[in-house]
Amino acid sequence: MGKSSRIPGFYKLSIEERLKIVKEFADLSDEDIQILSKTGSLSIELADKMIENVIGTLEIPLGIAVNFLINGRDYLIPMAIEEPSVVAAASHAAKLTRAGGGIFTSSTGPLMIGQVQLVNVISPTKAMYQILSHKEEILRIANEQDPILVKLGGGAKDLEVRALDSPLGPMVITHLIVDVKDAMGANAVNTMAEAVAPYIEKITGGKVYLRILSNLADKRLVRAYTRVPKEVIGEDVVDGIVYAYAFAAADPYRAATHNKGIMNGIIAVALATGNDTRALEAGAHAYAARSGKYMPLSVWEKDENGDLIGWLELPIAVGIVGGATRSNPIARVSLKILGVKSGVELAEVMGAVGLAQNLAALRALAAEGIQKGHMKLHARNISIMAGAVGDEIEKVAEEMVRIRVIRVDKAKEILMKLRGKS
Repeated sequence: MGKSSRIPGFYKLSIEERLKIVKEFADLSDEDIQILSKTGSLSIELADKMIENVIGTLEIPLGIAVNFLINGRDYLIPMAIEEPSVVAAASHAAKLTRAGGGIFTSSTGPLMIGQVQLVNVISPTKAMYQILSHKEEILRIANEQDPILVKLGGGAKDLEVRALDSPLGPMVITHLIVDVKDAMGANAVNTMAEAVAPYIEKITGGKVYLRILSNLADKRLVRAYTRVPKEVIGEDVVDGIVYAYAFAAADPYRAATHNKGIMNGIIAVALATGNDTRALEAGAHAYAARSGKYMPLSVWEKDENGDLIGWLELPIAVGIVGGATRSNPIARVSLKILGVKSGVELAEVMGAVGLAQNLAALRALAAEGIQKGHMKLHARNISIMAGAVGDEIEKVAEEMVRIRVIRVDKAKEILMKLRGKS
């Protein structure tokens, strides 16, 4: 009989007991178990309180991007990411933007949307009218769920109602607009949406199914702007970047990679600060497709002087309170390094990093090509995979870059020669 993943009560077991089961199931070695058991700043005991069925923790490099001048203030940017060249690229692009005064940001505030799905209504228009007519009572019920948030100036602020045609017939969707202040807000919004659902059913006679936050946080937008003088990067590179943007605006295949470059920066900061990276990705890509066509999140143009102008707009729902932002020790330190005072400020910093990351990628594509700098850093990872240690890592990487062959088998061959073995 084969191995089975049906393990009743796995969540009740101790970490050691879970490791034993996984070891037997996957034929892990003692060394493998040792690796899983090793922890850093996030203890395995704390990790076991954060998610379910824990057997270990995963460390990702944490780097600091420098040179960032955002709204006239200097920042050091913690970035957690495994991809080579991202941190260096962000730092270089940030330096380029300083010549034009840095990066300037603004935002629409920390408003999140809770959706309540109503079905089985004979007249959607009548149901919409009934919901809007009882707006104040619905907001009152919602705000009763979180008096602390309300005391801080947040809470449910407004309602929007719309009718949808679905494959199963008409639906009436209520949007509960909630000011979540310095939190990402998912828990607060979900609690409010669930609380108002029975009342919406009562006044409309319909049936509520889903009541949950939307990750298309289009009332929580961040905008970032920068100007890079043509003298800093060259007129030819300015043209190349503008053409690269035009390519992305015309072609969703290119737009996906264009936006991935933006999210490289945003997600690295989100991970470093303990924010929800999946929500950010979902919201960004949904926003990119809001017109019915998937589009780039940034715009790059030339102004009347021939200088490069960059503009980025997307939803960024992040917080500095609640969740892993406080329970993860590295997230706490990262927030301290950033020195941000609010969730809004953190979101704007992340928008600035996204714009800089995009600039770095487009500049590389328009100038020497993306591989030159990236592969030099990638070669280090390949050297490590081949078994290089200490000074060997750089030596093996440099040789691979020199001969322009960056593969594990070549790294092993170079390493053997370096160690004087045939």
